Amino acid sequence: MPLQLGTDAPDFALKDQNERVFHAAECKGKRVLLSFHPLAWTKVCADQMKSLEDNQDKFAELNTIAVGINVDSHFSKKAWADSLGITRTRLLADFWPHGGVASQYGLFIEKAGISNRANVIVDENGDVVFVRVYDIPQLPDISEILKFIENM
Repeated sequence: MPLQLGTDAPDFALKDQNERVFHAAECKGKRVLLSFHPLAWTKVCADQMKSLEDNQDKFAELNTIAVGINVDSHFSKKAWADSLGITRTRLLADFWPHGGVASQYGLFIEKAGISNRANVIVDENGDVVFVRVYDIPQLPDISEILKFIENM
């Protein structure tokens, strides 16, 4: 079950596709969009991550750090980001322990070994203020996310 609204967002540190560590606790004072996706190299996941990339300027205007996160390794994420032309969006590898962060957020599907497709927004104080889980084949509506953040 996903985290409840108002819950303190669990802290974590994961490598991105460029082997830089993203540490959630270092994001205090900014909003964070954690865009969970099941697997790299799939069309809907690619479109989901490209929507983050295409909106990086808007996220910056809204004091928001938008990152993708899934269970693939940072090596796979690097090749995938390069193939998609993603240069500004950090793609975090929740590889080991396998799905550990997705589990902390209540989004890991144990029997499939992947996370749900979901968006989680954490406010400037580190509180979860938005959680939406989507059907695996459903592309999240980025305009819904941007509108929510604009109205925070």
